[in-house]
Amino acid sequence: MPYLRPVPADPSAPHPGDDTGRDPHLHPHPRPVPGHDPRVQWVVSLAVVLVGLLTIRPMGLSGRGLAVAVLFAVNSAALLARRLPEHKVPPRIALAWLTLGVVAAAALIGLSSSGTGYLFAFFLAGHIGYRLETRPALVLAGFCSLLCGAVLYLRLGPGYELLPWVLGLATGAPVLIGILNRTQRQAVRAAIDAAESAERAARAEARTAVLTERGRIARDVHDVLAHSLAGINMQLELADALIDTGDLEKVREANAKAHALVKESLQQAQWTVHALREDVLPLRETLASMLASSGHHDALTVTGTVREVPARTVQNLLRIAQEALTNAARHAPGGAVGVELEFAPASTVLRIRNRPATRRPAPGTGTGTGSGMGLIGMRERVALLGGTLTAGPVTEGPHQGDWQVEAVIPQ
Repeated sequence: MPYLRPVPADPSAPHPGDDTGRDPHLHPHPRPVPGHDPRVQWVVSLAVVLVGLLTIRPMGLSGRGLAVAVLFAVNSAALLARRLPEHKVPPRIALAWLTLGVVAAAALIGLSSSGTGYLFAFFLAGHIGYRLETRPALVLAGFCSLLCGAVLYLRLGPGYELLPWVLGLATGAPVLIGILNRTQRQAVRAAIDAAESAERAARAEARTAVLTERGRIARDVHDVLAHSLAGINMQLELADALIDTGDLEKVREANAKAHALVKESLQQAQWTVHALREDVLPLRETLASMLASSGHHDALTVTGTVREVPARTVQNLLRIAQEALTNAARHAPGGAVGVELEFAPASTVLRIRNRPATRRPAPGTGTGTGSGMGLIGMRERVALLGGTLTAGPVTEGPHQGDWQVEAVIPQ
């Protein structure tokens, strides 16, 4: 059975806003944030470059035309680079690249005499708000506005006749749209991450529940099969040993006990089926029936004010009683057995005591031959209910010398 433990968060894991580090079992491929289709972004970027190529003038291989062509190439590269994955571009490099793009856009506005070079400044300013944190984004966008406005206001190039200087100041305005888009992106990704975390937690909880249920079924199967088959095997081995002695009366007696154990095993199997089906059995009546079927009539004592006990508590108390009675029959045959069910104000207490054996255990049933799982199973059952279990000889009082199993289950 696998061992599960919670894994601490890795401090080097990607930021929740990144696409990396997602659970590959939940989403094998990174999912784009809704409203930010990369294909649309590429089409817009290429459209701006194409419009600039068709309208920006002069553009040539010498003089001012060469300068405009170089600036156009730099602006195009800066604009297309905005599709680079965020986790692959460190913040400092992104700041340097966007600053270079802003300067190139302002220079292109000043040197070109016609065209739509200002579109590069607008789109870069919007991406500044999307890529950078709010404070550096606002600072760089303000620098873009002042730089482009100054180029036109101071008439530093031939394009000032066509473009008003107010247009230069407005180039930084799209940064607000970029900031809003970034905020929306982070909110959506945070919601996606929260949903994935909840799904992982639900799967882990389901796995834990399955393992817990497997453990419960294993205990029930052990209680029914291990003890029942051990008792039947003991009687059959005894009958086989008695055949050699010719004592047919004792052979018949051992055979009858084996048949009785088979009937008892069938009843115990029915109890197990009830438990696995979560059927509610009456605690007192079932304990009395269990004692009667094992030959201990009127051995049940009930003290305190009787009350309803949760089904889970009933099932586990019955299993503990079954385990203790089987152990008593194996290791102390012939000894008197007493069961006390106490309804205390704050707990429900079950005590099973047996006197020492009055006859020798049959071959193969000594104290050292058990699987050791019986007491472990009882402790596990009580621990699941938040109670305590003690098992051992009674050292004082009227029951001194008896073996006692006591389970205390809190109310």
